[in-house]
Amino acid sequence: MVEEGAVPKRPPFLTRQLALLLDRMVETVAVVTLLGCCLVAVMQVFFRYGLNNSLPWPEEVARLGFVWTVFLGMGLAIHRDAHLRIDLIDKIFANASQHVPVAIRVVFIAAACAALAHHGLELVSRSMSFTPALMIPIKWLYLTVPVGAVLGLVFLVLAPPAPLAVWAGLPLCAVGYAIYWAVVGPLVPIIATLEPATVLIAIALTLVVVGVPIGFALVVAVFAALAGEPPLFLVTISQNMASATDSFTLMAIPFFITAAAVMNAGGITKRLIGLASHLVGHLRGGLGQVNILTSVMLAGVSGSSMADAGSVAKIMVPEMERKGYPRPFSCAVTSSSAVIANLIPPGLGLIIYGALASVSVGALFIATIVPGVIVAVALSLVLYLLSIRHGYGGDSERSSAAERWHALLLALPALALPVIIVGGVRFGVFTATEAGAMAFVYAVFCGIVFYRVLTAHGFVQALREAVQDTIVVMFVVAAASPFAWVLASQQVPQTVGQALAGMATSPEMLLLLIILLLLFIGLFMEMIAAMVIMVPIFAPIIMEAGIDPIHFGIIVVLSLVIGALTPPLGILIFTTARIARTSPMLVFRAAMPFLGALITVLLLVAFVPILSTGLVQVLGP
Repeated sequence: MVEEGAVPKRPPFLTRQLALLLDRMVETVAVVTLLGCCLVAVMQVFFRYGLNNSLPWPEEVARLGFVWTVFLGMGLAIHRDAHLRIDLIDKIFANASQHVPVAIRVVFIAAACAALAHHGLELVSRSMSFTPALMIPIKWLYLTVPVGAVLGLVFLVLAPPAPLAVWAGLPLCAVGYAIYWAVVGPLVPIIATLEPATVLIAIALTLVVVGVPIGFALVVAVFAALAGEPPLFLVTISQNMASATDSFTLMAIPFFITAAAVMNAGGITKRLIGLASHLVGHLRGGLGQVNILTSVMLAGVSGSSMADAGSVAKIMVPEMERKGYPRPFSCAVTSSSAVIANLIPPGLGLIIYGALASVSVGALFIATIVPGVIVAVALSLVLYLLSIRHGYGGDSERSSAAERWHALLLALPALALPVIIVGGVRFGVFTATEAGAMAFVYAVFCGIVFYRVLTAHGFVQALREAVQDTIVVMFVVAAASPFAWVLASQQVPQTVGQALAGMATSPEMLLLLIILLLLFIGLFMEMIAAMVIMVPIFAPIIMEAGIDPIHFGIIVVLSLVIGALTPPLGILIFTTARIARTSPMLVFRAAMPFLGALITVLLLVAFVPILSTGLVQVLGP
């Protein structure tokens, strides 16, 4: 019996069940599409070398499928509340009602989706061109944006995120639509009197700080900044977003993420930890040294710091705690060593920088090897000194040569992967994207043939995990494209360049100023979002100053990945602390010595360019 005035339970149950069913359907389409894209890339390699016949259409098909995966996934990630955001406002309301920050997020996500749906459909109606190989109407590419936006609105209406009541979705979406209508309607005369760059930056920063997902904050900011311009400018926002993901180079990101997920499901992480234990487990801070060495080896498999931090933390933190290491210290070691994943091929940050700065990804892969090794050595040295101070000894007996060889043989299939990737790209066997696809096939082969632990269920779960990780990364890349375009159109890069040039008296001083700015930005913004926004600004500046763009790429990635260890964002710290169920603030404190080591290495790499460019000069791009 339902009390008078109470909300009936059946309708909320039905709407959430409907949202869950829609979630599963969209996820299935996204997984199958991404898998198809990967297989198409592999087929291209096979035809090129097996049949000596390069086909003109596989790249086109793969790119179109990839764009659909990203924007279908945009709605999916809304339902799962998985989009990248800063949760500072959540912490402020930690002891009060959580309805406020969640309602703010829903309203502005709805505003962004309403804008993308309306102007995205207008873009589709205006599109008349075709793809060059298969003559597919280009409107099928642009249709991805409004379809993803409408899907996001449907999810918000059917199942708004907790703790909001199910009936709250529709009115909050209505408020979001009202905000969009006001920005492109009644508020236009006011917005037209303001500088677009000022509106853009002010709104974007405000929304990011209050917890709106980064991608949607950028979308709202761009629409507001261009509201005072001719209406056609608003149509180009959806065009920019679709075109940003229509990139064969950026497809390397989901392929490597998928390969890493499959290799983890196939038992690779445990084999690498086993090898590391036999090699360094007997040293001072034994399990901590194992942790760092595992991150080095795992980096050549995944390229993702988040993936490494999560997978290593689940295994190593409980084991370190059993050996007497404090839990925050164990998390600090895991978080700090996880940054190596972006500094050893196939680091995802390197791939994104290569696409943004139009430089060789293969050259970046080679250039980062020495800095990546130096980071690992520096972290190991800090751990050794801390172990002496706190009395941590070795955690196992020195392994015999036979035990080490046996562990090496077990891990050898995984260790061969980075060699295949770097060698294949370096010698022109395949592109970085095709290398990611081949890595996926190799990962499946290892899991089934070598280790024989990859099951059908584990394979499907790995694909689901890879799709979600891909979506949250690539949507930020897509949203940052029109953001960067507005900055460029307002000559913000030139203004920043002139300001830095006025302050810098030499290329070295310019580098130092940029590093300080990047470290500051890293405090508040996730690496990929910051890179997509800042690289287009800095690329022409450093070229004019005569700084090698390959060398600069290593500096950018290392500077921004350090931000994953610093408050308030500190995404790697929060990831390991959440898994280990300990206080993030204690982990931040324990990570300070490792942070100091990373900043020291950053300065060393920045001002000794040969460390990053030397190997490129020897091996070539």
